[in-house]
Amino acid sequence: MLVAMKRNMKNEKGLTLIELLAVVVILGIIAAIAIPSIGGLIDNSKKDAHIANATQMINSAKTYVAGNANSTLDANLTLEDMIAGGYIDEMEDPDGGVYVPKNSEVVIAKSGNSYTYTVTLVGTERSIKDKEIDELDRAAVEENATP
Repeated sequence: MLVAMKRNMKNEKGLTLIELLAVVVILGIIAAIAIPSIGGLIDNSKKDAHIANATQMINSAKTYVAGNANSTLDANLTLEDMIAGGYIDEMEDPDGGVYVPKNSEVVIAKSGNSYTYTVTLVGTERSIKDKEIDELDRAAVEENATP
């Protein structure tokens, strides 16, 4: 009996059509689950990059205020002004385009001895509008309206 089983085992070479179809179906199910998950991760990382850029703009505005401590006026610092003044380097939009330097700004409001910084960052596909640093999260990143 053992000899007959060995003889039958030697004749089995490769996969049957049913086994091959089962493998293809399993791979299809895995792909259907994995691809949307990866797409969501990429989208979240782009939003996180927008938040980091907005935070960097606020920190650059704080550097501007520290260097101009005698100024008593409120100010609107555009991204263009901060780049020209050397307070920040040019930033890359994570969606592949460029930020709009004239429309991206930090509004500095002085109240007594403290300052409030509100950032607006306009990108190609997404924007952050009128948010303070503690309001910067993924929900603050909005899709731009398509014309």
